[in-house]
Amino acid sequence: MRKHGNTLRERTPGFVQQMRLEGEPYGRYRYAPCQSAPALYSSCYAAMTRHLYGDLDALTDRQRRQWIDYLQSFQDDDGLFRDRAIYGQGWYQGEVLWCGPSHLSCHVIIALTCLGATAEKPMRWLDPFTAPGAIERWLAERDWVKDVDLTGNEVMNVGTLLQYARDFQANDEAGRTVETLLAWMETHHLNPETGLWGDMDLSDPIQRSRSVQAAYHFWPLWTYDRKPIPHVERAADQVLATQNPLGGFGWGSHNGVEPFKSSACEDIDSIEPLCRFLGQTPYRRDDILAALRRARPWVVSNANDDGGFVFMRDRPFEYGHPILASGVNESAMFPTWFRTLCLAYLDTALGETAYHFRRCPGYQFGL
Repeated sequence: MRKHGNTLRERTPGFVQQMRLEGEPYGRYRYAPCQSAPALYSSCYAAMTRHLYGDLDALTDRQRRQWIDYLQSFQDDDGLFRDRAIYGQGWYQGEVLWCGPSHLSCHVIIALTCLGATAEKPMRWLDPFTAPGAIERWLAERDWVKDVDLTGNEVMNVGTLLQYARDFQANDEAGRTVETLLAWMETHHLNPETGLWGDMDLSDPIQRSRSVQAAYHFWPLWTYDRKPIPHVERAADQVLATQNPLGGFGWGSHNGVEPFKSSACEDIDSIEPLCRFLGQTPYRRDDILAALRRARPWVVSNANDDGGFVFMRDRPFEYGHPILASGVNESAMFPTWFRTLCLAYLDTALGETAYHFRRCPGYQFGL
């Protein structure tokens, strides 16, 4: 595979460009070199990664318009975005909340924002959540014990789309529901001694990691709204404790793999919060900066010569569907975006300002 430039900042956009399918409409991307079909997730990863590097500025007006129209074409009347190539299959069966259309939609709204557009149809899917008492009942029904990390995805997806409907679609009911959600979260299942939610055994490094992974999905709901993270100092203690001997943040919780070979999810789920803590408290600042400096070489070690990244070294990975799969040590679009985003937060916290962020709820609104 042809390399693009000598530095990772040059090679990564080159890998993303290699995943783009030629022809029109512009903006169709495959997931990995072993794939041939486009996927909506991959189109979003491309827009978000290229935006971090300022690479979207090179688009022509026609290319930008085609890409926006392509993304908009996946929106249904309820406001959610669904990719028919994967819908109803694998992880995407039914309307699951941790990784279904709501999860995909959280990616599309960021990609649209990066491209300078807004979702055309209102998020009517949120109406049942904005009814009186509905969000409290829904939250109470979630799993706060066994699978709090999956609950983290569910709450983030709903909360992110509520924030988007409030800020981008003038939905006042969504705004009030966000306030109710955050107030409920601060008084239910949150341990003030740890700053984490749920009831996992935090003396077990895998359960502690899973608890932090859950909280990573909750905390952006506060930080996007510029609210202080509850019990931030106790949370910092727990997140710092997730760093492993290699500098990453995995302890073998993904698929039972060997300890310390951390995934893209495990790494960003601790690194991004540590970066945000620096702006909220002086507590353990030197420890946090040292942890971030130690983490950077590990994150970079997951980059390939083609500029793409792997989800986890020496393991194949499938993101819930065969067209979102990559082989052993094969670069792929999801880890390329997520590890690039991880580096963007990490480097920004350490004083590097060469990344681009856009204010949109979810994963990529900057520090």
